Amino acid sequence: MGNRESGANGYEFSCKRCGNCCRHAGEVRLTVADVDAIAALLEIDARTCADRYTRLRGDRCGVSLRDREDGVCIFFEDDPAACRIHAAKPFQCRSFPVAWR
Repeated sequence: MGNRESGANGYEFSCKRCGNCCRHAGEVRLTVADVDAIAALLEIDARTCADRYTRLRGDRCGVSLRDREDGVCIFFEDDPAACRIHAAKPFQCRSFPVAWR
């Protein structure tokens, strides 16, 4: 059902695609490559993608994904629980929680 991933120190995680990680408070920091991949998936230009779906990070050193009014990731769909940009997930999302341990 889930994707098995391995991280440092032998830590393993099996993604259940429940969306709980999309509901965590915090910033999803984006690289230029992340914005480009999301824009390509959504079939819009990178500037439009950045204007619609990103915000200046708290440290003012880049951009992060915007949140919905309820604090959940802007690309998270509730029913069924799914990421609208799963095929172009930002690196930070793809590496959660393996690289975060």
